Amino acid sequence: MTVRVRDLDVTLDGRPVLKGVTLDAPPGTWTAIIGPNGAGKSTLLRAILGLRPGRGEIEVAGTDLRALKPRQRARVVAYAPQSPNLPPGMTVFDYTLLGRSPYIPHLGRESTRDRAVAGDVLQRLDLTSLATRPLDHLSGGERQRVVLARALAQQTSVLLLDEPTTALDIGHQQQVMELIDQLRLADELTVVTTIHDLTLAGQYADRLILLSAGEVAAAGTPADVLTRDAIAEHFDARVRVTPGPDGRPVLSLERP
Repeated sequence: MTVRVRDLDVTLDGRPVLKGVTLDAPPGTWTAIIGPNGAGKSTLLRAILGLRPGRGEIEVAGTDLRALKPRQRARVVAYAPQSPNLPPGMTVFDYTLLGRSPYIPHLGRESTRDRAVAGDVLQRLDLTSLATRPLDHLSGGERQRVVLARALAQQTSVLLLDEPTTALDIGHQQQVMELIDQLRLADELTVVTTIHDLTLAGQYADRLILLSAGEVAAAGTPADVLTRDAIAEHFDARVRVTPGPDGRPVLSLERP
């Protein structure tokens, strides 16, 4: 499914947060939204999902999610927030099963199929052995995989992920990014993420959107966007940008 945003303006508490933002994420691609703190990255994801009011065009597969009820919306797009609510004591399986909520009738119970979908997702993410473990007994990397499991249980074609590697060490960051990429390719998912680490963004995303002060400062391939001058201007950082073995940019800090 295509995610399409045109001339999006979002104002919060009287303050412009997004100004004329345009974004295109073709089916099966990975688009990463990058930018300094306060640039509006998370707000953009929430606006696409219909959780933030804004002016402009927002379409997923030709449908404006803002016109849909929450349950209908959750059948089109799955969203994993940066700091999800993980109820203490809830098991990994039951949390994953929450992803089936859009398909369970009000006052109804999950079906055999719903439980089968949850079980299959846990197996794909190598979480079956943790199915009965409480959420508050998981490591950081395990929690990130469980949050992804709940999103995948919704069985949508679009994933919106807000900082999926936050608070993880470098090894777990790579594992989570590899997992997302494998799932994207296997299921032909359209993935849109915000991400803080510029090198990770450059290594995995097909296209980058650089937000600065609520506006699109640059958009294109990682090599187009992750330039020394752009990073100096928008992140106030001195870096060396070199092509990796696959041609994707690798960043390293330069000492003054």
